[in-house]
Amino acid sequence: MKLFRYTLSVLLLTGLLFTSCQNNDYELGEKLSKSDIHFEVIQDFDADAGGNTVILINNTPETVSIWDYGTGRSNRAIDTVRYAFKGEYTIKFSASTAGGVVEMDPVNITVKDDNLNYVSDPLWNALSGGVGKSKTWYLDLDADGVSKYFDGPQYFYGTDNGWLAEGGSWDGGDTGCYAEDGDCWNWNPDWAGNQWLAPAGDYGSITFSLDGGPFVTAEHLMIPSRGTESGTYFLDQNAKTLNLIDVAILHQESNESCVDNWGSIRIFSLTEETMQLGVLRKASCDGAAYLVYNFISKEYSDNWQPEETIPEPDEGFDPSFAPGELLGMLTGGAGSGRTWTVDADGNPIDWIAGGNGWTESWESSYDWGWNDSWNAAVHGAWIRFDQFGGTLNYTRYQNNVQTTGTFSINEETNEVTLEGETLLQNPDSELNSTASVITVVKAYGDEFTEKGIWFGTSYDESKDEWFAFHYVIP
Repeated sequence: MKLFRYTLSVLLLTGLLFTSCQNNDYELGEKLSKSDIHFEVIQDFDADAGGNTVILINNTPETVSIWDYGTGRSNRAIDTVRYAFKGEYTIKFSASTAGGVVEMDPVNITVKDDNLNYVSDPLWNALSGGVGKSKTWYLDLDADGVSKYFDGPQYFYGTDNGWLAEGGSWDGGDTGCYAEDGDCWNWNPDWAGNQWLAPAGDYGSITFSLDGGPFVTAEHLMIPSRGTESGTYFLDQNAKTLNLIDVAILHQESNESCVDNWGSIRIFSLTEETMQLGVLRKASCDGAAYLVYNFISKEYSDNWQPEETIPEPDEGFDPSFAPGELLGMLTGGAGSGRTWTVDADGNPIDWIAGGNGWTESWESSYDWGWNDSWNAAVHGAWIRFDQFGGTLNYTRYQNNVQTTGTFSINEETNEVTLEGETLLQNPDSELNSTASVITVVKAYGDEFTEKGIWFGTSYDESKDEWFAFHYVIP
């Protein structure tokens, strides 16, 4: 193997941090001198003719490695760095000893050729837009409190959760859980019902670039103390991790002190349009867990249009009746009569706009709509439709007074015309209706005995709105 070494010794270690089992001659608390520190920086030209692969080795027993290799950092005793882009790189090494940190002279290396295979994985492209490009992402919550793709800007996952193969969904199985009987759970709160999560606002943006190198910039508009941060990043497509150097992902200020490292990230999902990045919350902040931040690409955000949701009309709105069905419903059939009264204890009145009512009970409009005067006016009162004597008769009983007239039905319009009569009255209310032509705006087929019928007494064409009274069988 053709290697180019920058070395002060040739002892290889196999652990990550305190890896040596050899006896140590240094006294506890003694700070080593630079001559006592031995490390290697090896360019493997067999792996890459351009010197893109660099092996980092700390040969000093009982010290903790502190590597800064330009595109990332590491504490491993032995690590391998692969530079995708040619250029001059400075590798800094320090050793943390019992007596303090010893900073060594930096090592400069030259990478002569690009090796874009190291950044060609689809995840690199999804994150950055591809080699020579950059891509901007927003936290999925804006100043209007709108989350355009996710239910909110932040979810919560267990410490053993990770990459979600289904693109961010949790199915209760092994999706995203990487430890048998581990700390696997999730809570995906909607922001609308949990606004304590994060204030609505413009959080700024985070941009990942592969133009000349893996560069990242974050503009923290909601955390002035951070401002604009610039650095580098490394994506491990196999481990599904992302490391940001000198940059934090966008987040709310209330969580600022609850995460030790905002650049040490577990990727939960990443597509061309969406991204979920998890950072580990401290145990002291309501327990260790992954705070998973939900991002959308700038392109997705710029092209997003709110879904035009046309509400389904209320059950029974604009009913269709078979010939004679409405007459049978109102009267009970030939030679019969049926009594109706206002649903005073339930939902007596409503404004039905575009097929949708808004009241759920008399309390919904109390007391500017339904009120005590209405309760008094309809107490003990009723109306009756009948076919006695072969005639369509309409009877109203109110205030111990009974009046009788006739009625007719227009089956094409569901209109009922009361000859010289009205529904139950309340002269003390501005909502009192004196209409003699009423329209059945909601009915429920065979369930009318339990659900009643809604009589529309006036219609506002400009609002497509009916004012209606709810009558039920007492």
